[in-house]
Amino acid sequence: MKARKSLIVALYAVVLGGVMALGGATLVGCGHKNNTKKQPAAKAKPVAIDQQLVHRLDSFANARRPKGAFGLYVYDLTADRPVYAAAADTAQPVASCLKLLSGVAALHRLGPRYCFRTTLYIKGKVVADTLRGDVTLRCGLDPLLQPEDLRMFSRQLRRLGVKAVDGRVILHLTLGEKVKAEEHWYPWDLAYSHYGILFKGPDNIRRAWRQALTADGIRVSDSQLVYDRTPRGSHGVFRFLRSIDRTTRLMWKNSSNTQATSLLYALGHEVDPGNPDMAAAGVKYIRQFMRYDLGLRDTSLVVHDGCGLCTHNHLSPRALVAVLRYAYRDKPIYAQLMQNLSISGEDGTLRRLLADPRTRGRFHAKTGTLSHPYGISSLAGYCRGNDGHDLAFALLDSDMSVLDAHVLQRNLCKAICGPTPSSR
Repeated sequence: MKARKSLIVALYAVVLGGVMALGGATLVGCGHKNNTKKQPAAKAKPVAIDQQLVHRLDSFANARRPKGAFGLYVYDLTADRPVYAAAADTAQPVASCLKLLSGVAALHRLGPRYCFRTTLYIKGKVVADTLRGDVTLRCGLDPLLQPEDLRMFSRQLRRLGVKAVDGRVILHLTLGEKVKAEEHWYPWDLAYSHYGILFKGPDNIRRAWRQALTADGIRVSDSQLVYDRTPRGSHGVFRFLRSIDRTTRLMWKNSSNTQATSLLYALGHEVDPGNPDMAAAGVKYIRQFMRYDLGLRDTSLVVHDGCGLCTHNHLSPRALVAVLRYAYRDKPIYAQLMQNLSISGEDGTLRRLLADPRTRGRFHAKTGTLSHPYGISSLAGYCRGNDGHDLAFALLDSDMSVLDAHVLQRNLCKAICGPTPSSR
């Protein structure tokens, strides 16, 4: 017992010595309490904004203009400071500029590298020229898949030596009905012919798949073509992927309503796979994105669809710029915006609108235009200021002739660019 006590005392001394040694090292490093007052860190000097730009924007905003609603917000992304605001918090209908919000929300959730998938599966073995089993075409939500594209899958079956199937020919559809019109759309707003085959309803897909199989000499009967899930034990033999940037390019650069609506369905299915109303699930997520990711909690901001056809959609200039600011901080999303937005005087909806030599190539932006039931016209996007700073801007006009609004948009962009060198 005495020996054990001595051992414990010895171990305690060793440990204590280690602590003291460590403490000694600490004392050497830190010294005694320092009575010298710690100097506060110097505040970073705010980055200056272009004051000449401020004056030009003020002159533009206060110039005579046609009657109607008007709102403007310009933000210096480099300085992280607002440049100019006029009715920036007043919500207005924005038409297709809503595609900026729905597209950025979708990229945030799905990811800039997201791909739409369409996959061919088989279950069984090929004996002679007959598949002894089932074949399944699993259709996702590829917005650009057309009837002729189904030949890729029927040709793959032929490469496997299949000329007939003795089991089922299954269509596994993510979307079991044709795309619906939003409740506030006008009757002519929904044109089925512009949607991909996967959004035209099961009967259209079934017919196109049957035609593709027949064209490649694969014998199937109507009774074999069924709608079901992919059977267990099936293995993929061919997969076609289409990147999301093909869709965002068309919806932003060319303002495609069908591509924007299709992307809304993909977003809704991603966030709530069990919800058959994919559009409603997508809109719900966009509203949550506005509230929790963008910090937009103004109840006057309203979203009803993903493309902007609904005149009940209302955003403010500040809200649109909040979308642009968020994307600017997310470099992969920003890169896709800069690649797929229309470029002034060069392509898309800005090719003619901003064809002036002063504005050509300087603006990457989205237009929004609805001529019914009254004039709605908006413009929002990015540009490079004369001081080299990156800018985000949004100009909204409503209850105004679209032609008059286009004049205002051109004048805004000229004000941002400033006078030509010869006139300075």
